[in-house]
Amino acid sequence: MIFSVAIVGRPNVGKSTLFNRLVGKKLALVDDQPGVTRDLREGETKVKELKFKILDTAGLEEASQHSLQHKMSALSIDAIRQTDLCLFVVDARVGITVADELYASIVRKISKIVLLVANKVEGRRADAGIYESFSLGLGEPISISAEHGQGIVDLKEKLYEIFECFQNQTFKGCQTEQFLGESLTVFENDTDRSDEAVGCNGREIQISVIGRPNSGKSTLINKIVGNERLLTGPESGITRDAISSSVNWLGQNFSIFDTAGMRKKAKISDKLEKLSVSDALRAIRFSEIVILLLDVNSSFDAQDLKIADLAEREGRCIVIAVNKWDLETQKSKKVLKLKESLDNLLPQLHGVPMVTVSGLSGFGLPQLQKQILSAFNIWNMRIPTSRLNTWLSDKLGAHPPPSISGRRIRMRYITQIKARPPSFVIFTSQPDSVPESYKRYLVNSIRSDFGVMGVPIRLILRAGKNPYNEKVKQ
Repeated sequence: MIFSVAIVGRPNVGKSTLFNRLVGKKLALVDDQPGVTRDLREGETKVKELKFKILDTAGLEEASQHSLQHKMSALSIDAIRQTDLCLFVVDARVGITVADELYASIVRKISKIVLLVANKVEGRRADAGIYESFSLGLGEPISISAEHGQGIVDLKEKLYEIFECFQNQTFKGCQTEQFLGESLTVFENDTDRSDEAVGCNGREIQISVIGRPNSGKSTLINKIVGNERLLTGPESGITRDAISSSVNWLGQNFSIFDTAGMRKKAKISDKLEKLSVSDALRAIRFSEIVILLLDVNSSFDAQDLKIADLAEREGRCIVIAVNKWDLETQKSKKVLKLKESLDNLLPQLHGVPMVTVSGLSGFGLPQLQKQILSAFNIWNMRIPTSRLNTWLSDKLGAHPPPSISGRRIRMRYITQIKARPPSFVIFTSQPDSVPESYKRYLVNSIRSDFGVMGVPIRLILRAGKNPYNEKVKQ
C-alpha cells in the first residue's frame, strides 16, 4: 500500500520547495513570485520500507467564483479530501496571517489527519512565527527549512511513525495521537475516502501531450482521465508544470503528461514561462509517445513543425491529434488539407498517424488510443537480420549506390541494433561518401517494405573491417 500526503498552505510558503526536497528531485517549478504552482504535481518518496505519494498543491486563496485562483484552490481542497494526511505549511519568518488562520480552519474540517509544518526556520527571525503557529490549533509544528534541508529527517520520521500505525491497524484516534506526540492532529469526520488505486495489469506507457498554448491539452487529458484533474480555461498559459496523470484508458495503463504550451522562442520573455517550456521539453525526453495536439482553427504553422521536429530528433513515437473537431464545418475538405500538409511539411515522419478529436465531448478518443498503441508497437519493432540482408540485396540490385571518384560503394551487411526508435547499421566500404539522397532512399524503403510508418528511423553507416589491414607479411 502506498500512502498519500498533500502539501497545502497559502501561496509562497515553500510548498513546492518542500515537495522537491521530499521526492529528492527538482520536479516542481520554484520561483520567488507567488502562484507558480497551479495543477497537482505528484511524486513518490520512500522512508525505510514505506512508500509515500506526495502531492504538491496550488496555494489556497480567496477569489471570486469561476476565476483561475478559485479553480486552483478547489483543486487543492479536492486533493486534501483524497489523501491520507495533510501537511499544512506556514512561513515562520512571516508569522501567522489571517489567511493561514482561515485555511487552517478549512483543513481541519475536510482532513482527518493534519501535520503542521513551520517552514523557513533558518535564522532567529523565525522563532516568533514558530510560537505563533500554536494558535492555529493544529498541534506542535515541525520546524524545517525546505530550501536547506533542515528538519527534513525529523519530518520523514514523523510520517513514517504515522503510516506505520496505519499499516499495523493501530491508528485509533487519541491513542495514536498520544503515541506520536502533540505534533499530530486527528479529526473525526464523515469525509469519504477511496483507497483503491488504478488497476495495473501491465506497465504504464509514458505519453506527453504537447502543442501551442490554448490547443486544448488539459481539456483532452481531463476527458481521458475522467475527472477535472487539470486546470482549464480560456486564459492562455494556464498550465506551467509538466503534470503526470496515471490512468487505465480502455484497458491499457498510461501515464499522461500535460505540458505547458510552447510559443516561439522570440515571444518568450517571462522567466517563469521559460521554466515551463524547459519542463515540457524534459517531459518529451522522458516519454515514449508524443501527442502533438493541433487546434483545428489554426492547423499547422512553423511552431508546430518545430515541436514535431524536436520530438523526432529525440526519437519519440509521434501521433498527431487535431482537437476541437466538433467546431469544424467542412470536415472532408479539412482532412484532405491536413493530410496534404503532413506529407509536405513532415517528410521525415512519413505515415505519421493523424486523428481528429474533441477534448470537450470525447469524440475520437477510442481511435486516438488505437493509433497510439499501433504506433507504439511499430516503435518497438524488431526485424530479423536475415530479412534485412535479403531486402538490402534486392535494393542494391534495383538501385545501386553511385560511384565516387570511380570507386563503387559496397554495402555488405545490415542489422538492427535497437528499437525505440528502430535503428539500423549498414557496413559499407565508404560510409562518409554515401549521398544523403541515397540514405533517404534506404530509409523510405524500410518504411514501405517493413511497415515502419510514422516513427523516427535511425540509419547509421559504418566502415566494414578490412581483413587485409591485419595481414602480416611473411
